[in-house]
Amino acid sequence: MIAQKSVFWPQICDGKAEKGEVPKLYNVQGTPVLLLVDRLGNIAGRLSSATLLDQQLFEITTNDSLPPRTQRDTWQRPVKVAEALGIHAGSAVADVGAGGGYFTFRLAARVGANGRVYAQDLDAKELAQIRDRSAKERLTQIQTIQGTQDDPSLPESSLDAILIVDAFHEFTHADRMMAGIFRAMKPGSRVGVLERSAPLGLKTADYMERHFLPQEILIDHVTRGGLRLVSFDSDFAGPPDGTRYYFAVFEKPHSTRQ
Repeated sequence: MIAQKSVFWPQICDGKAEKGEVPKLYNVQGTPVLLLVDRLGNIAGRLSSATLLDQQLFEITTNDSLPPRTQRDTWQRPVKVAEALGIHAGSAVADVGAGGGYFTFRLAARVGANGRVYAQDLDAKELAQIRDRSAKERLTQIQTIQGTQDDPSLPESSLDAILIVDAFHEFTHADRMMAGIFRAMKPGSRVGVLERSAPLGLKTADYMERHFLPQEILIDHVTRGGLRLVSFDSDFAGPPDGTRYYFAVFEKPHSTRQ
């Protein structure tokens, strides 16, 4: 695309911000001043700071056949999440608390036709929408599961990874949910949890109402459920409004004798 527009390559990073040749081609005005243009000539990212450049290059250079990029991809970092959980072609994974399926469809692209993605949620309407979209896009690797408040209803000993995004704070029976998650995991498999940062000292109902959870409470619940913490990023992601998310990755031991 750049060659087609006859733009000299150094002009892509010429320090002219929105007054440069590339922003003019895309009619970009004001901030942001950094644009990432993919191989097809589409704007893949709009950045206000060069500190985010490495993260975004990692995301847009993936070989996954991901859905069209959205603004959420810029900060949610779905490729990095999948990498951290060891998800690859043929993996069997679950998106617990799938909601509208943002991660479900990105995980489906990652695992491919020979993999499996279980979109789990309590909301039957959300799951119906995921099924409808899956059918339209012929994504046979996606299967929906309607769980309960105390059981994710995932198939036992079958999963290579489980992702829980913006949902752990909703668990009214966290220990029972963790027991179901533990049963569904293969030895050595991983669980990734993305949650909004929160202070300690509030009531459980407050965390549910305000949709966030302290990292200390999360780690206590998950490790008490038999998993071990393998990595933690206290400032992994966050939308433009300044909300910050942490990302915790846990692993099921290969042996229960610890």
